[in-house]
Amino acid sequence: MADHPLFSISLVTPEGAAFEGDAEMLIVPGAAGEIGVLARHAPLVAMLKAGSTRVHMGDGEIREFATGPGFFQVLEDRAIALVDDAVQAKEIDVAAARARLEAAQAELEQVERGESGGDRWVLEQRVRHAENLLEVAGRS
Repeated sequence: MADHPLFSISLVTPEGAAFEGDAEMLIVPGAAGEIGVLARHAPLVAMLKAGSTRVHMGDGEIREFATGPGFFQVLEDRAIALVDDAVQAKEIDVAAARARLEAAQAELEQVERGESGGDRWVLEQRVRHAENLLEVAGRS
């Protein structure tokens, strides 16, 4: 990649910042497809879906995160992604994510059979989150 100026990036969850710093490029999973931004990008507001968020540091290093849904804003030389969860790809516990996926799928099946009063929407979100963790972990 050609040298581009760095700009300020914040990847924020309800628990706090997952990443704060300067980078060359940010790629986020927009609701309609991936969005890549560089410094001096036009102002933008977008919805994000669960997926892979990649921070290109400018020195060849790429930090990848499994992120949940949220919102994205670009203003001048600052990009902010507000997401419900962000786990750095190299920190994903694949066995734990697989176990969470299986547990959520089993509980969802019980709801569908009328054997559980669990909240279908919450369970579907747990399934999507675990699937996203596994997908991102598989790429790292």
